[in-house]
Amino acid sequence: MESISRISSMMDTARELTLEAAQSAGTVRSSSARSIPRDMSTNQIKKLLDSRSDRDILEGLRKVIGMMYRSKLCLPFFSSIVKNVASPNIEIKKLVYIYLLHHAESEPDLALLSINTIQRSLTDQNPQVRALALRVMSGIRVPVISQIVSLAIKRGCGDMSPYVRKAAALAIPKCYRLDPNTLPQLCEYLSILLGDKQYFVVGSAVTAFLQVCPERIDLIHRHYRALVRRLVDMDEWGQLATLKVMIYYGRKCFPRKTKWHKKGKKRGFYEEEENNNDEDKNTGQEVQVLDPDLELLLKACKNLLQSRNSAVVVAVARCFLYLGTPEYIDSAVGPLVALLRSPLDVRQIAMYNIVAVCLIRPEPFVTYVSHFLVHATDPADVSRLKFEIMTLLFPHCEPLIREMILSELEHFTRASNMELVQESVRAIGRCAQNDSKASARCLRLLLQQISSQDGHLVAESLTVIRHLIQQDPQAHIKTVIRLAKNLDTTTDPQARASIIWLVGEFSGVEDQDNIAPDVLRILAKGFPDESEAAKLQIVLLAAKVYLHYLNRTSPPPDQEPHDTKQASPTLQPSNPFSPPDDESGFEASASPFGNNDSLPPHQQHPHPPDSDPDPSSSSHPIPLLYKHILLLTRYDTSYDLRDRARTYSALLSHPGTTQLASLLLLAPKPVPHTPSPSEGRQGLMLGSCSLVIGGAAAGDGVVKGYENLPDWVREGEEPDRTLRDNGDEIAAATTITARGLGRNIVPAVDRLGGAGTPSAGTAGTAKGAVGGKEKEKTFEDWLAEEESSSEESSQGDDDEDESEDDESEEEEEGEEESDPLVRS
Repeated sequence: MESISRISSMMDTARELTLEAAQSAGTVRSSSARSIPRDMSTNQIKKLLDSRSDRDILEGLRKVIGMMYRSKLCLPFFSSIVKNVASPNIEIKKLVYIYLLHHAESEPDLALLSINTIQRSLTDQNPQVRALALRVMSGIRVPVISQIVSLAIKRGCGDMSPYVRKAAALAIPKCYRLDPNTLPQLCEYLSILLGDKQYFVVGSAVTAFLQVCPERIDLIHRHYRALVRRLVDMDEWGQLATLKVMIYYGRKCFPRKTKWHKKGKKRGFYEEEENNNDEDKNTGQEVQVLDPDLELLLKACKNLLQSRNSAVVVAVARCFLYLGTPEYIDSAVGPLVALLRSPLDVRQIAMYNIVAVCLIRPEPFVTYVSHFLVHATDPADVSRLKFEIMTLLFPHCEPLIREMILSELEHFTRASNMELVQESVRAIGRCAQNDSKASARCLRLLLQQISSQDGHLVAESLTVIRHLIQQDPQAHIKTVIRLAKNLDTTTDPQARASIIWLVGEFSGVEDQDNIAPDVLRILAKGFPDESEAAKLQIVLLAAKVYLHYLNRTSPPPDQEPHDTKQASPTLQPSNPFSPPDDESGFEASASPFGNNDSLPPHQQHPHPPDSDPDPSSSSHPIPLLYKHILLLTRYDTSYDLRDRARTYSALLSHPGTTQLASLLLLAPKPVPHTPSPSEGRQGLMLGSCSLVIGGAAAGDGVVKGYENLPDWVREGEEPDRTLRDNGDEIAAATTITARGLGRNIVPAVDRLGGAGTPSAGTAGTAKGAVGGKEKEKTFEDWLAEEESSSEESSQGDDDEDESEDDESEEEEEGEEESDPLVRS
């Protein structure tokens, strides 16, 4: 008994020591893992990989994977790692597979040694191991194994586990990139996976479809309604891929149909009133008519507007914008505006998409205008986009909201950021351009900025003011006078040039409001100190003032002198850019530079007493100012300025060229239109990368891989609607399958022995099978036709016994009945 108790006490002591040793080993191992440096020698790692203990192998694999993600050389461990691919431990298999995916292309020969082991894993009982093996086999980028990968995908498509089928769907694009010749086989696998009942398998299959064969929309026909029903249950990646496919499918398979919707009116009690109502058919509007299958898609997308993923919300808005009616677009406005509460990166991308929608349909955003007020933490790009949205919504808002928008823009004209100042001034100009009623208020805001000490603000404000004045020149004469008074305080070169140009445009007004000569006189004093931009405008102003003086002092060319009794032929205005009629050149032609005999009478004889014989040689201050400006420009250092002055001098040197000078200098200027900054991106697809970082114009500077949205299919060219039915109900293109019988039905023309025209029967069959314009005949219809044909044949046998006289009478009656038709 004593020995037994001693043995039991020793066993208890050993058990306690074992537990303590295990605990201490665990703590030492954890502390050593923290204290040991990350980098171990190659021999130590290989020793761990070659160990028989799963713990050492796992630790060695972790070290290698850590080195691999730190971009360190891991190829020396390839042979030691590959031999562990047959380990039954799933954690070791995962790490080995990760290593193979990264380095199989560098060592293809050694990687092929593991293919047999990976193939055996495809039949493992664990579905996770099977899916992982399929993923690794398709990820090994060695072209030799493309057929093996294709067979593995085929096996995965029929697997019982949905995880394996999902892995097979994700392996299809990898196999296609490995060998494009396997496309026919992969299309068959895709057709199977698109009809899968598990939603996460279908999402991966649609993603593979977009990467492998996006033009094969015939694979989508029979699975269209199933994809729409499973759209809500897919993950975010599957929803994005499916929505993209559905946009292209909707444009190619559903024609855009419209109908004329009349406004509701009371029906007249009498027929005369109804006829009068028929005359008002043009008072309605054109409304889009949705296909039932397309409406099924749009209704299914409405649930996705509550998605937590911002990309899904933008994709749904894109689907509504390009496929739906305005009512569907209005329902997506609220979720789009809600994205402005997202992080900064999401907010900026959402703003680009909101602007794109607002350019097409701004009315639904009016109720959310307060969400587009600029915050102090908004970056410059977001602030600029908010300014643009406010200008787009400005003409659709109420007066109180308009005043709030203008106050917001006026506030940012005093900001410290120069980009915000310029954008706010431009936004005020666009507000005045979009709404003529607010132009006066906007002009007052801009005129307040003229006295600012900031030259950039003044220059930008004057540019916008110039555009506003050109919209209605006669109403802004006083405004030009007010701007001219600011020339003494304005120092910015572009601002002074804008004011001088405006004064020159109004140099032909009445004498009481014509300040152009006085402005020219003042500017001539400080001409040498002006900038080049201002000098160019001063020279132009001098030419315009002098040209107006010539037009006022010289009589019109068609006026005859009073002191001549015999009228001479009047010079007809000729095109100065046309060649001469003969070889004698311009001297023999009726030109102002020709002989005196060919000139008009008022140039051959002295001028009337009330006009100067030579306006340029008179003592009037305007010709003197003009000559003074030309003399100042003769010795200027700017080549452009000297050339410009020389051109004006040659153009105005002779009174006969005033008509050409008026055409060049005093021609009416087109009213400038400042487009919205994002109008150039309007053709880019919503939600695309090119919309955010692409060029300013659609198709110019877009991101590589961008595809434009296809046009709507024409009505009558769309695929048959029956193709979207179930597989058992799909009719073939050349034959009609009987319901429940499983055999091909012979056309009625052949069965009745040519009783009808064969071409009509064939065309009707093809039209019913492909075009879908006529309703297909059922088996009972064919039987009814057989019975009617048998009755007609029996009646024909009875009629053969009748006499020939009756037949001749029937023929005559038939001819008499057909004669009116022929004559008609």
